[in-house]
Amino acid sequence: MSIKPIKYESDGSHLLVADQYWASLQERDQRILATLADFNPLDSERLQFQFLNEIRCVDFSKRCLLERIDDRWVVSDDPLLTLATVIYLNNIRAVYPMGQDIVGTKDLKEGHFFAGPHELRLDPILTRYGYDLAGFKRMAETRGGHPVDMADVAYRMLPYPRVPLYYLLWRGDEEFEPTVKVLFDRSIEETLPADAIWGLVSRVTMAFR
Repeated sequence: MSIKPIKYESDGSHLLVADQYWASLQERDQRILATLADFNPLDSERLQFQFLNEIRCVDFSKRCLLERIDDRWVVSDDPLLTLATVIYLNNIRAVYPMGQDIVGTKDLKEGHFFAGPHELRLDPILTRYGYDLAGFKRMAETRGGHPVDMADVAYRMLPYPRVPLYYLLWRGDEEFEPTVKVLFDRSIEETLPADAIWGLVSRVTMAFR
């Protein structure tokens, strides 16, 4: 059975990963997880991965996410990413294809979730970059994004090495308001339930600020 998250605020405030999620994760073979997710084993208790342009580490024994600051690992105060990462590693079962079937939220099995209060919160990108494609490009590339041929400008962002999010931006003008959309590889629904996808997109969107 897939691990599903608890409810949480969009900024991850007051969020804790439940003990049963960590306990379930600790039962999995870290070598297999490293291969499936393209994470890097540091030792018998830690897996390192790249979140956008940042290096993070899952510490299985301490049950936390670590980040690199001044050449040392410190506990990461990043609850949205921590929860999504634990769920992702609990649920991953295969090396899923990338870039073959790119879909929007409405195309996902739990697409009904992304409506009303759970609509993807992309307003920060519209507010800052809706009329500034060059600024959007600079920020996306600073965060490790790869340009793709979609919309007026679009970038593939990698919160995990094998989980791309595609950010598409259409510039506003005198006639049309700017538009931003996020697309996914369909395989994301194999590892993340809808509310975890929502949380992961919220976290990546924060990185554009």
